[in-house]
Amino acid sequence: MDRFDAMQAFVRVVETGSFTKAAETLHMSKTSVSQLIQQLEARLRVKLLNRTTRKVNVTADGAAFYERAVRVLADIDDAETSLSSASTSPRGRLRVDVPSPFARTLLIPALPDFHSRYPDIQIDLGVSDRMVDMIDENVDCVVRGGELTDQSLMARHIGDLRLGVYAAPEYLKRAGAPAHPRELEGSHQRIVGYRWARTGKLFPMVMVRDGETLEVQGRYVLSVDDGNAYLAAGLAGLGVLWLPHYMARQSVERGDLVPLFEDWCLASMPMYIAFAPNRHISLKLRVFIDWVIELMARHAPVVAPAP
Repeated sequence: MDRFDAMQAFVRVVETGSFTKAAETLHMSKTSVSQLIQQLEARLRVKLLNRTTRKVNVTADGAAFYERAVRVLADIDDAETSLSSASTSPRGRLRVDVPSPFARTLLIPALPDFHSRYPDIQIDLGVSDRMVDMIDENVDCVVRGGELTDQSLMARHIGDLRLGVYAAPEYLKRAGAPAHPRELEGSHQRIVGYRWARTGKLFPMVMVRDGETLEVQGRYVLSVDDGNAYLAAGLAGLGVLWLPHYMARQSVERGDLVPLFEDWCLASMPMYIAFAPNRHISLKLRVFIDWVIELMARHAPVVAPAP
């Protein structure tokens, strides 16, 4: 039995609550994971897990061993990266999940710079606007917009996206250009609805001008839960939409979108990079987080709070 592999398997089973999920994230067979756990229990002469047909529960001895195993695995990782070659060139595989527009417009175009600095880091990039279970899916970190609702995660505020309101020229020719945001709630105007994947609720537009604050919902013929689909719907003339400036910039320059209500202000959308609190922050993850913060400082720096 390889004790390192056995500890890794045990930690993943505890974190995912499933032999099947642990096997998938470790790229092993379920039988191999089960055998490693059995061998580990035999070596330690204690029962680490209670198995039923429906679920896996950690025993009291297993919970104590889990805490020590996590520290041991973290120490091994630190020992490897403390070597001079590893310290100057972090290596390994990172599993990252980011919103689709952020990936397409900002992250992926900038990745050649990251890989020129850290050629030995391999990134498995998930691109979605859905909620990701970081433990079950073995994801190292996620980038998300909006206030974080999962208080169990560790998070760093990496930037603030400035928002604007836009519409395609074809839509404005058909429906007319609204002079005031309240007109978006009239019978002749339409928006493209954006649904938060985690709640299914529409993202509201809160606007401020000269001390006046209003929230506009609008009427829609289409709502989506993906940022790229949302932009595509606006470009197709299906309604008015509000976008981060970085998403709209190229379309505005080409004349495919027209800014609206430029004398109104929209609250900035905070961006966070989050990771599970019980995960060891490896060198490869630390340099990736620092690089994303640097990227956001160029494109969407954190907005200082008003005095």
